[in-house]
Amino acid sequence: MAIVYLSLGSNKGDRIGYVQQATSLLNACENISIIRTSAFYETEPWNMASETWFVNAVVEIKTKLSPAELLVECQRIEAQLGRRPSTNSNYEDRTIDIDILFYGKEIIQEENLTIPHKFVHLRAFTLVPLLELIPDFEHPILHKSIIDLHSDLENPEMVFLYGTRVEI
Repeated sequence: MAIVYLSLGSNKGDRIGYVQQATSLLNACENISIIRTSAFYETEPWNMASETWFVNAVVEIKTKLSPAELLVECQRIEAQLGRRPSTNSNYEDRTIDIDILFYGKEIIQEENLTIPHKFVHLRAFTLVPLLELIPDFEHPILHKSIIDLHSDLENPEMVFLYGTRVEI
C-alpha cells in the first residue's frame, strides 16, 4: 500500500462542507483509507482572479490504487461534488479541488499526471498543512524537507487556521 498526500480545496458554496464531503467520499472508497487530516486553513486564491478565499486541508491516505487510478477516483469525487471542467486555461472558483501532492516517493511526469505536484513547493496552502503532518518528509525531486520548502517561500500568501491567523 502506498502512503499518499492529497490537497483538498474549495472556494465556492459551502467550502468547509465540500472539503468534509470530499474527505468522507475518499474514505468510503474501497481501496482508500484515511490515516489523518490536517486542520482546515483559509487561504488567499493562488494565481487566480477571485475574491473568494479557499478552505484547504491535506489528507494522508493509504491506497492500493495506482497513481492513475487514484487520479480517476479524485476526479470522480470532484464531479460528484459539482466540479465542472474548466472552460479555459485559467483557474476558476470551484466546489472542490483534489490534487495528488505526493504518492510515496514516486516521480511521475505524464501528460495528465505529475507527481510530486508541480506547484507543491510554491504554495503555502499546501506546505502549511504538510508541516502539520510530515515536516521532515523530503521532496523526491528537490531533495528538501517540507520545513525547508516552506522556509524558501519568497512571498507566502496569508494562511489562517480556520478562523485564526497562523504564525508562519
